[in-house]
Amino acid sequence: MKFGAAVLRSYEDPFTVEEVMLKEGPAEGEILVRIAGCGMCRTDLAVRGSAGRSPLPAVLGHEGSGIVVETGGTRTGLNVGDHVVLSFDSCGHCHNCMGAAPAYCDSFASLNLFGGRKEKAGRFTDAGGTEMAPRWFGQSSFAEYALVPARNAVRVDPALPLELLGPLGCGFLTGAGAVLNSFGVGPGDTLAVFGAGAVGLAAVMAAHAAGAVTVAVDRHPERLALAERFHALPLHAASAGLPDRIQRLTGGGARYALDTTGSAKLINDALRSLRPNGHLGLVARLHTALPLEPGTLDRGRRISHICEGDAVPGLLIPRLTALWQAERFPFDRLIRTYPLAGINEAEHDCETGRVVKPVLIPEGRER
Repeated sequence: MKFGAAVLRSYEDPFTVEEVMLKEGPAEGEILVRIAGCGMCRTDLAVRGSAGRSPLPAVLGHEGSGIVVETGGTRTGLNVGDHVVLSFDSCGHCHNCMGAAPAYCDSFASLNLFGGRKEKAGRFTDAGGTEMAPRWFGQSSFAEYALVPARNAVRVDPALPLELLGPLGCGFLTGAGAVLNSFGVGPGDTLAVFGAGAVGLAAVMAAHAAGAVTVAVDRHPERLALAERFHALPLHAASAGLPDRIQRLTGGGARYALDTTGSAKLINDALRSLRPNGHLGLVARLHTALPLEPGTLDRGRRISHICEGDAVPGLLIPRLTALWQAERFPFDRLIRTYPLAGINEAEHDCETGRVVKPVLIPEGRER
């Protein structure tokens, strides 16, 4: 089967949209999905900075949504014609997967970042027959089709705008899940969100839906304006006395804080903005040492890393689509669509902050 895909052949060069071949159809427990749309996540772009780790050439993309066109075997739990959102891969049988914590799967890094499933991982080839890297996050959905483990897929209402739903599988899942799952935010709680990108703004929207008072911190005025439209109190990241200002706005300190930036300064500011016994969650990967200033962890304050919003995708994604249908989680307002052939423009706009969440729309026709 031949179809179009965006291929990254080196860590420095642009994506090339070219023909790839799928050598086999779905094996037992897999599905073939015709992609309707795929969000571009900063994790996709971070591959450029990880030379020697994530293998190339590769088809990236891990926020796909689409329609099931073929199933492998009878135990996938899905049918041809089902509309699905694709999320991260997990083994399904380790201690954490069995404990409803698939984001902390023992094989998460191997399955999602560095090589795919061992049994039949890399079945893409390019037009010349060169084998591509194994599936990225079990998907490789910067393409017209994706071959996916069925456990990665969540069935959704066919009345929903399928082409826009892919970011619910990772970026929006992470921000909203941190608020709803990791923190368990409820009415009257207070939250400070550091970084008003796709993850941070999803957290802002989820917090408002949960009835919390939220402060959003960013250095881009246009992002702060967006956060304010989603009912957050905006503060510029360079504001003098930032922790004290958050303490005043939240009546003595935020109960929860979420950092999406990875900035050591802002992480320390976030800790200082917490009330006693407050909880700071980190979602960005740290690339340097994190020196904590004296006093930041006093009085029961704590810090933890949050992966994929502590989500079971099959539970959280339907919750988020229900909130969207109730006009309480308007994630579509963060999205700008691009044709798959415009992937390099989408990457540029994402990196420069011109767009919060690019979504790539394939042609969707088999060649």
